[in-house]
Amino acid sequence: MDKIVIKGARENNLQNVDITLPKNKLIVMTGISGSGKSSLAFDTIYQEGQRRFVESLSSYARQFLGGMEKPDVDYIEGLSPAISIDQKTTSKNPRSTVGTVTEIYDYLRLLFARVGVPYCPIHKEPISSQTIDEMVERVKTLPIGTRLLICSPTIIREKGTHKSAIESYIKDGYIRGIVDGVVTELAEVKELDRNVKHSIDLLVDRIILKEDSTSRLYESIELSCKKSGGKCKIMDTENNILFYFSENFSCKECGYSITELEPRLFSFNSPLGACPDCNGLGVKQEVSPDLIIEDNKSLNDGAIIPYKNVEETNLSMEEIRIVCKHHKINMDKPFSELTNEEKKIILYGSDDLIDFKMVSKGGQKHEKQKAFEGIVPYFNRRYMATESEWIRDWISNFMVEKTCSTCNGARMNEAVLNVFINGKNINDVCMMSIKEARDFLLNLKLNEEQTLIAKNIIKEASDRLEFLIDVGLEYLTLARSAGTLSGGEAQRIRLATQV
Repeated sequence: MDKIVIKGARENNLQNVDITLPKNKLIVMTGISGSGKSSLAFDTIYQEGQRRFVESLSSYARQFLGGMEKPDVDYIEGLSPAISIDQKTTSKNPRSTVGTVTEIYDYLRLLFARVGVPYCPIHKEPISSQTIDEMVERVKTLPIGTRLLICSPTIIREKGTHKSAIESYIKDGYIRGIVDGVVTELAEVKELDRNVKHSIDLLVDRIILKEDSTSRLYESIELSCKKSGGKCKIMDTENNILFYFSENFSCKECGYSITELEPRLFSFNSPLGACPDCNGLGVKQEVSPDLIIEDNKSLNDGAIIPYKNVEETNLSMEEIRIVCKHHKINMDKPFSELTNEEKKIILYGSDDLIDFKMVSKGGQKHEKQKAFEGIVPYFNRRYMATESEWIRDWISNFMVEKTCSTCNGARMNEAVLNVFINGKNINDVCMMSIKEARDFLLNLKLNEEQTLIAKNIIKEASDRLEFLIDVGLEYLTLARSAGTLSGGEAQRIRLATQV
């Protein structure tokens, strides 16, 4: 079967065409418009190949694809089942990445939500959550006869006198507490220094651990969690912490907490997971000094490009004159010859309070005392605040795209970037090449419970990564923006995704 034999092709303009095509050869079809080139190639040969491909699938899969009509041809021999992928332009959406387009990122979100371990960003210690039943079972592992203090950490390193809080505890019937590490009666607590950080734990119960302590333990721990927003300390009589429990994910050192891990928390398209500064884009539009200043001109000659052709009475330019007068900056000297400190004042402002007394073109007086914010922060702020598309487009002429300084291009917020699996957060995995990401997933070291949870997720994600490797895209990263892909790369991604 080294050729494709077509008999009686009658699609569109074809008139009972009989043709034999050699396999494994590059075939070029030429002819005038309407002669039937596309009818033969796509509406006859390809349509039959596609129909045979769909028929090779299971009946379950076919119900989603629908039936394929047989082309108007007597018969075709030697044709294998085939599919075709159109070469479309890549997505221009700045939120689309290789990971989201291939849906692999969805599996990574699910994986990190199910087996990821959150860490405190300050103390770099793992944080976890437990149910009250789990807390009770952990306490019961201590030797029988152990004397315990069950405490509710209501205030954790907070400044203030906390007088009203202590009064409310006494009103609720609590007698003792641990104030800054010392067990004391709440009624005898002296006024605390408002400028020092204090910690207050309410003493909920004293227990000698026995066989039948389960019910009392449960009630005391439940009360502790209710009073402190989900936290409970189990201490010995010498105030040593034996267990620090939390119904939420929180750090035992500083109280840093994170909401329950769920897939949408790991999405940079969701406010829950996105970096608050760049809104999940990883980059920010910022005014560039190089685009807003002409170095070879003086301030009086129009060095500030947006103010170049403004009238003498323009308030923005008048503000610049007052600032220069206050700081003794020569407005007739080329901007390039100003000192670095003088340039910094013009571009990024100063903390000095300056009296601004100006009169607008209409004769209205403007008098105020304030610090000068600088032209770069001013235009950045105006770009974000304006509702005028015209103003926004105008300011965008002076802006460049920069990596977000808060998330360093990771798109995610601090909480998400501190959830790890085998020492890697979700952005670390996305920054790996596709081959490295597959190897990382296949070699994860998980405990028995985590392995059971993650097995199917890892299989699906690694299979999709394998598809991308098979089509020659092992060098890409999942974090790569879809808009930067070439036509061929985008086509191969679609091929891997659809197959």
